Amino acid sequence: MNKSTFSGRFVRDFLVNRYLYVMMLPVIAYYAVFHYAPMYGVLIAFKDYSPMKGIMGSEWVGLAHFKAFFDSYYFLRVLKNTIVISLYSLIFEFPAPILLALMINEIRSKAYKKIVQSVTYMPYFISMIVIAGLIRDFTDSRGVINTIYMFFGGDGTAMLQHPDLFRPIYILSEIWQKVGWESIIYLAALMGIDQEQYEAARIDGAGRLKQIWYVTLPGILPTIVILFILRMGNLLNVGFEKIILLYNPVIYENADVISSFVYRKGLLEFSWSYSTAVGVFNSIINLMLLVMANWISRRVSNNSLW
Repeated sequence: MNKSTFSGRFVRDFLVNRYLYVMMLPVIAYYAVFHYAPMYGVLIAFKDYSPMKGIMGSEWVGLAHFKAFFDSYYFLRVLKNTIVISLYSLIFEFPAPILLALMINEIRSKAYKKIVQSVTYMPYFISMIVIAGLIRDFTDSRGVINTIYMFFGGDGTAMLQHPDLFRPIYILSEIWQKVGWESIIYLAALMGIDQEQYEAARIDGAGRLKQIWYVTLPGILPTIVILFILRMGNLLNVGFEKIILLYNPVIYENADVISSFVYRKGLLEFSWSYSTAVGVFNSIINLMLLVMANWISRRVSNNSLW
């Protein structure tokens, strides 16, 4: 295809779909301003950045900040914590909205279904500050959850003072907060399954469980795969807001992750170049995981982002 033919097709397509192109402009502007333009700041990771000199005026140091991070005492700790919490999230949090969507889909009473959906959606709209405050209160020495924990052998001290309990508390609170909201997309996918497949399965003698296994799950598999690939692309982006609001020096050993480490180094210790280097390292690993997950998915299930 020569250049003139391509430009002619583009002009015709633009004239036919001009309103769609106009609707795309705010989205393009958003990503250009808030996602691509800030990438200029990645240069800070390779410089000894000084606000007085600016990015271009600061001294170039190459990979010095990356090397300093790899050689530091905190490297293995924050990398291990990030990977462990991310894997726990992938194993326990990712399937939770799928299971919830399947259970909601099996509810026959429309009124009860709406109640369940509303109750499970609500925690997502609660402020993170409030969520962290509730978790602190419930897991305090006299909190409701800690009282139950004491019944099963807890020592009575605040649960967030125990390093081994931080990860379960974080994962369970994430599931409670997000499971309802994240189930929406699976419920939408369930609505698109042809009902004749269920009728054919019932004629063949399939019960509820077999219908779920042979009809429902294959019907939403492409959605599951796409969301899994997207989750892999953000696997190491453990939400630092909740961690910063919950952790304390006693549990740093198990709670400190890359994002909270970047926050502490960049905003509290003013090590801008060092923290940017750590953030770039995190982004590179996430990109590699995204590409790898997409490649594996395309080879195994023929479903992929590209």
